[in-house]
Amino acid sequence: MDICRTLSKQVDELQFSSPTAFVYNPLDYAEAAIEQYMDRWASTDIEALFVGMNPGPWGMVQTGIPFGEVNAVRTFLGIDAKIERPAIEHPKRPVLGLECTRSEVSGRRVWTWAEERFGTADAFFKRFFVWNFCPLAFLEESGRNRTPDKLPAAERDALFAPCDQALVDMIEVLKPQRVIGVGGFARKRIEAVLGQHEIDLPVGTVLHPSPASPAANRGWAPQAEAQLEAMGISLGSVASSAN
Repeated sequence: MDICRTLSKQVDELQFSSPTAFVYNPLDYAEAAIEQYMDRWASTDIEALFVGMNPGPWGMVQTGIPFGEVNAVRTFLGIDAKIERPAIEHPKRPVLGLECTRSEVSGRRVWTWAEERFGTADAFFKRFFVWNFCPLAFLEESGRNRTPDKLPAAERDALFAPCDQALVDMIEVLKPQRVIGVGGFARKRIEAVLGQHEIDLPVGTVLHPSPASPAANRGWAPQAEAQLEAMGISLGSVASSAN
């Protein structure tokens, strides 16, 4: 949790200009849920660390958990924590925590796959962990989501510096055999960070599960599994038929 708290404080000090109108920091208001996630599921000497981009409005923004689709967080991950609210919220994007009734497609795809393939969260996390490179969510006045790669260069550089260091710290603690970007953005940041810090680890990529991706909509799990198998990660047989 020290990594999360340090990163939270550092990004809270940053300023962002229009068209960014609202900034949500789940590491702050969802700290109790994140603490449960880290304490319960972070293991050392894992096969791979999966790294996503940043919080989605109906996932980590609501629960504090990377790809944190509400139902999966409550049932598969077994997290039951009080989620506070940001000091300033967009009226169209309230933080309802575990009471949120919207389902984030990306998170549902990730954690449904984990449950179907591994059966239990314990079995999954003995081998893997999931982290988001950037902890902040950005919203425009309209409520439209704004991703970190769309920020002006100066804002992006100021944001990436503490996020880069947090990723290095996570790698040092978890000691993964490889780091896998969920999507192209994450892979590029991983490669940049490992290169800058002279960390010699294999880097891979799996397809991002976003519904905005036509490829992911043609069956994300089988494609992601094929990519993992190509990296030499053996997944074994399907453990259950959970939906």
